[in-house]
Amino acid sequence: MYGYCQRMLRVDLSGRKVETQPLEEETIRKYLGGLGLGLKFLHEETGPETDPLSEKNILAAFTGPCTATGVPTSGRHHLVSRSPLTGLFGGSNVGGSWAVACKRAGFDGVVVNGKADSPVYLWIHDGVAEIRDARPVWGKNTYETTDWLKKQTSEKATVAVIGQAGERMAGLASIPHIGSIVRAAARTGLGAVMGSKNLKAIVVHGTGNIPIAKPDELKAYIKKLTPHIVKATEGFSKYGTSGGLENYEKLGNFPLQNWRLGRWPGVKKISGIAMHDTILSGRKACMNCPIGCGRHIKIESGPYGPMNGEGPEYETLGTYGGECLVDDLAAISKANQLCNDYGMDTISAGATIAFAMEAYEKGLITKKDTDGVELVWGSGPAIVEMTHKMGKGEGIGKIMAEGSKKMAAVLGRNATEFCVQVKGLEPSAHDARRFWSQAISFATEARGACHNASWSHPYELAMTMPEIGIKEPHKSYQIEGMAAMTATMQDLMSVMDAMILCRFSQVGKAVDVNNHVDFLNLITDWGIDVPGYMKIGERLTNLKRMYNVKLGASRKDDMLPYRLQTLKRTGEELTNELPPMDRLLSDYYGHRKWGEEGIPTPEKLKDLGLDNLISP
Repeated sequence: MYGYCQRMLRVDLSGRKVETQPLEEETIRKYLGGLGLGLKFLHEETGPETDPLSEKNILAAFTGPCTATGVPTSGRHHLVSRSPLTGLFGGSNVGGSWAVACKRAGFDGVVVNGKADSPVYLWIHDGVAEIRDARPVWGKNTYETTDWLKKQTSEKATVAVIGQAGERMAGLASIPHIGSIVRAAARTGLGAVMGSKNLKAIVVHGTGNIPIAKPDELKAYIKKLTPHIVKATEGFSKYGTSGGLENYEKLGNFPLQNWRLGRWPGVKKISGIAMHDTILSGRKACMNCPIGCGRHIKIESGPYGPMNGEGPEYETLGTYGGECLVDDLAAISKANQLCNDYGMDTISAGATIAFAMEAYEKGLITKKDTDGVELVWGSGPAIVEMTHKMGKGEGIGKIMAEGSKKMAAVLGRNATEFCVQVKGLEPSAHDARRFWSQAISFATEARGACHNASWSHPYELAMTMPEIGIKEPHKSYQIEGMAAMTATMQDLMSVMDAMILCRFSQVGKAVDVNNHVDFLNLITDWGIDVPGYMKIGERLTNLKRMYNVKLGASRKDDMLPYRLQTLKRTGEELTNELPPMDRLLSDYYGHRKWGEEGIPTPEKLKDLGLDNLISP
């Protein structure tokens, strides 16, 4: 079989056993890889009885058919578990070099369960996997741990590692992946799952090759397409993911002061252009990526210097910058670096600090609660100090590291009214009031408020994808057709998370769905077409949904937070319209052939080959 190793690792940490398990072609064709294979094992091995922090929970990490083939933007993998943060489906997609190394080591992925009796790490290299002692680095943060692990294994290895936040099993704990570039599986608290298993890291290095059905044709196809990708994404390459930050603020798509404000002059000081002109020292790219959106920064002096490393991306600038009204790039960069070192999600961490700032403003918490930190809007020192407290679990930082929903429950009073989250996950830095397709996506995505579940907002602006039915941009605030467009984009994102391909390959329509199908056929020789490809995506979207249904989720959980449903922002060129969620949800469920409570019908499940999920 082409495009796959056709085997995976099963790791039982309780018994300290590692086994190789075959992946059958029928399974691969049904689930494709990445998100799909992770969902298969999550459904089969966990359920309502599975405590996310118990040894019964699994952590699955899978590559896709494009991984390690040279396909542009394919240097990614997907992690899946039951989330400690939300209690529901947990997933995170991450780039870098880990996925390519894992597949070249001879494995399509790994599923971990159990709990080691002392801290360990997993070392995977060229067909071999070993469980090794990690006690010398337990209690250390990610960068120091990575240096030690590379000395024990290979300087060329890539390390998926947790810091102190993951060891403490904090709800916001991420899994930084440190190799040629630093990337993080940040969302839904998967670092806490590793911590609950006493698993400090998964270290990989491989040198093998992947069998490709038509290698010469694939190589020629990539060579022909790459100049177009480079041209279409040149702004992204030059200014990074935050290059369009000022434009998003003008559009009303940038969160400000815990989602209260409509306009803020500080955006000019933290944009990708500002970073390019001040602290940027270079750019970085994930494996097999011609775009290179990663930022490398250098700050030689000042209260947060010296600093020489990964710079903040758009989402981090949105939460630590816009939501907290901090216009100091150095302070945001320091908070970003600390999140990577402690192992925390920058989106949820920054958003939770913004929530705490509003609680401080309203008198729900005081200077005594913050150990003397003036938790006021715009304070660079405050975001840095609170990130330290969250990473270490000190003082109020301990509850803040569990996310804003749990913090609001502790504070009580009216805290839930300004706690902005869906299903326990803080939104990424895109405003559902501006793009109603995002409102649908935030509300219905299985893991919570995530723009990457649909990546639909560009299709309300200028982008089209006629091969999947989006023949012209969908008019913003037009209800008719909004649900259908959103669902189509969700299905596309699901299958991309199985391939695995980066969202940013769509920038400037650098790569379209026809290209995806060509990649897959040149690699596997399956002869799949666009409808067949999209059907896989629809299957995976429904699989995510059915996992949450199994855990008791329904329409009641598909709601935007109170603030995004009730607060009208003011500002030049901003609309005061609020998303009509009941109508949008009913349209969406109807389009998907789900019931009014948002549960896929038996007919829909049967159509997708998911008969085993039909309730008796």
